[in-house]
Amino acid sequence: MIEKIKGDHVDYLFKAMMSLENTDEFYKFFDDICTVAEVAEMSKRLQAAKMLRAGTVYSEVSEKTGLSTATISRVSRCLKYGSDGYTLVLNRLDMLEKSENGDKTDEKR
Repeated sequence: MIEKIKGDHVDYLFKAMMSLENTDEFYKFFDDICTVAEVAEMSKRLQAAKMLRAGTVYSEVSEKTGLSTATISRVSRCLKYGSDGYTLVLNRLDMLEKSENGDKTDEKR
């Protein structure tokens, strides 16, 4: 699957993204390289992946994100059978959130 997108131009794009140092720089870069709709669509797909992983049903994901059930189904397939990109990112975001919140899960015990 990954082979479909591999290439020198995509490598250059990914290197450009890895050179960004903070959220403000990402906003500037994505404002120039993508349309507002493209950025919104990507963010909705990531939110859908997060919600699906948490067990949220398609209808609620659709209602909260505005995504079609076809797109949600694609995100779900990627979570189950894809390259594990969503899982990688969501796991890292979970760890980041826990560290930012001081992992309050231990306090509840």
